[in-house]
Amino acid sequence: MFGTDRPYTFPFLAFMLLLAACGLMQTEFGGFESPWLSSPQYWIFPLQTIVCSGLVIFYWKRYPLRAVRYPWMTLLIAVFILVLWISPQWLFHAKPRLDGFNPAFFLTDTPLYWGTVIFRFIRLVITVPFVEEIFWRGWLMRWLIDERIEQVPFGQFQWKSFLLTTIAFMLVHQPADWAAAFICGLSYNFIACRTRSLASCILAHAVTNLLLGLYIMQTKQWGFW
Repeated sequence: MFGTDRPYTFPFLAFMLLLAACGLMQTEFGGFESPWLSSPQYWIFPLQTIVCSGLVIFYWKRYPLRAVRYPWMTLLIAVFILVLWISPQWLFHAKPRLDGFNPAFFLTDTPLYWGTVIFRFIRLVITVPFVEEIFWRGWLMRWLIDERIEQVPFGQFQWKSFLLTTIAFMLVHQPADWAAAFICGLSYNFIACRTRSLASCILAHAVTNLLLGLYIMQTKQWGFW
């Protein structure tokens, strides 16, 4: 059983452990002069990208990846989620989210700056969609129906599984994003059940994140990372 779950859970577990380590270092060493200690996100996030992407590649043949289905519906939902995510500023005049992973930590127009931007986009657009969709839709939605996930076809619908996966997905995001993350989780779950395609879920997540990344670079609202 554990061996069956491992390809779905290990990349996400590694992702969350490295994220927790980053947060712990920021709390414990935030006042230190060394940027390697006080700002660990600038080296932990690239490490996270390499480790988690490597795990996904290692387990690649274990995932139920089928062709993308209903691509236009998937893309429309991806754009809808982006609009939803940034809409509080338009609708409720929420404060700009300027604090966060700012690649200008390094001098702009230098190889280190652009390397940081590239790694950040790889993490945002490739690593995160694969790791999260493999875990949330590929594993948890099925595991909540039957712990023998190989017995559960991808995208099988059950109300308990559908809602609990949505709530768990919401809770791993920042509280400021909970409302949007809840609807986002519902939307990705809908894609999973409608298309029965993990690749469609990954595509939606990737497109939303790509558009969000471009919005962040344009508005410099690093808190949306």
